Amino acid sequence: MNKKYKILTDINPNIFRGYDIRGIYGEDLNQDVAYTIGLAFGSYIMDKGYYKCVVGHDNRDSSVPLSQALLDGICESGVEVGFLGLVTTPMYYYAQLFFNDGKNIMPGIMITASHNPKEYNGFKMAFDDFGNACGQMIQDFREYTNKHAADLLKYYEKVEKGEIEDAPLKGSIQNVDIKQEYLNLIKKSIKLGDRKIKAVIDAGNGTASIIIKDVFDMMGIEYIPIFCDSDPAFPNHHPDPSVEENNEALKKAVIENRADLGIGIDGDADRVGIIDEKGNMIYIDFYAIIIWRDIMSKVENKNALFDVKCSKSLKDEIIKLGGIPVCYRTGNSYMKAKMREGNFAFGSELSGHVFFRDKWPNIDDGIYAGLRLIEILSNTDKNLSELLDGINHYYSTPEIKIATPDDVKFKVIDKVKEYCKQKGYNVNDIDGVRAEFENGWALVRASNTGPNITARFEGVTKEDMTKIQEEFMNLLK
Repeated sequence: MNKKYKILTDINPNIFRGYDIRGIYGEDLNQDVAYTIGLAFGSYIMDKGYYKCVVGHDNRDSSVPLSQALLDGICESGVEVGFLGLVTTPMYYYAQLFFNDGKNIMPGIMITASHNPKEYNGFKMAFDDFGNACGQMIQDFREYTNKHAADLLKYYEKVEKGEIEDAPLKGSIQNVDIKQEYLNLIKKSIKLGDRKIKAVIDAGNGTASIIIKDVFDMMGIEYIPIFCDSDPAFPNHHPDPSVEENNEALKKAVIENRADLGIGIDGDADRVGIIDEKGNMIYIDFYAIIIWRDIMSKVENKNALFDVKCSKSLKDEIIKLGGIPVCYRTGNSYMKAKMREGNFAFGSELSGHVFFRDKWPNIDDGIYAGLRLIEILSNTDKNLSELLDGINHYYSTPEIKIATPDDVKFKVIDKVKEYCKQKGYNVNDIDGVRAEFENGWALVRASNTGPNITARFEGVTKEDMTKIQEEFMNLLK
């Protein structure tokens, strides 16, 4: 037992979320929590037959002390750790593949709170070759952690009384570097055409800052960097490029520099936001249309995966291109697993996670997503905005977040579901409630990354959208 930390049996259950463990550092999350989770994680994966894992962390101030405590716990459990240090989440994902000979996914933990505000942090975990744990897997691990902590405290109590002799397990920690291999992977996948493209890149002072310039220099792409210095205080804007207000500086820089596009990256670099040459934001459901227009004829599997938040414009275009639309639940862990299970070539979710499996290993990577767009532009004489000519247009709200306590939000969703059933609405309840109408749809779901309910509304006309929005927002109030 490491005397620097306490083994906890009362970790806040609300930090065990749908896709990860996440909370406010200093309140729900501290070094004792990290140490306790490390002890449990090591034993948990050994029970599954794994004796090695990888660990990395983002650029948040709290990530260093959390990683030290977590490593101590994992190592004490007897597991060998490949420590990546400061990396983007996509670099961590690739390390899981690379250091396991590319056959399976190595278990691991990425210390990050992704796009959440600076006071947050958390753990994205993989227990086996399923990849990121989600849903019931995380709740099962919570129960295991509590029991394991209680068992360990009883064990050390007996040791202190002299009833048994301590026989501590001891793993090892080896520093490993994935940077060059990650750069090689990108270089092999992207084939630029003859047209020279100019991009503005905005890392939001997040973890992408450590690698994004290296990538663009390597590819020989002309770029203008903004907020590409690492600063965990995120002083310029919130590191979430799926929210339009966070992209104002990027829009301005695209116009001023007469760039072909702007690329915004989130806090841990697994999500992307896109600005066209006119300074307009291209939401990810429309980004997906551009990608499908490029790859549909090249891929064997024409099934196209997208999440419940995406516009009907995407569904319409997939059908026009000869594909089969598949609407699925939101969430990196769920989408990535579904991509593999259904052998999809490409998948997208509105939050900015996109998944390529045509010539890329199913890693959601904001930098790579931006490069795929540059690759398309470099092989055409069209502007980015012109790549969306001829699509069906509807009226949509952006994603609306409504602050709701974690212990209340799922109860609210149940009430919305009840209401829709009473009204006889056509409901897709794979993730919250998506009520489909002839003239539009409404989505209300519980966020898995924070104490929020998220909603989005769409209509054939602006009046349709407003009417649908008013009905459900009044219901929520």
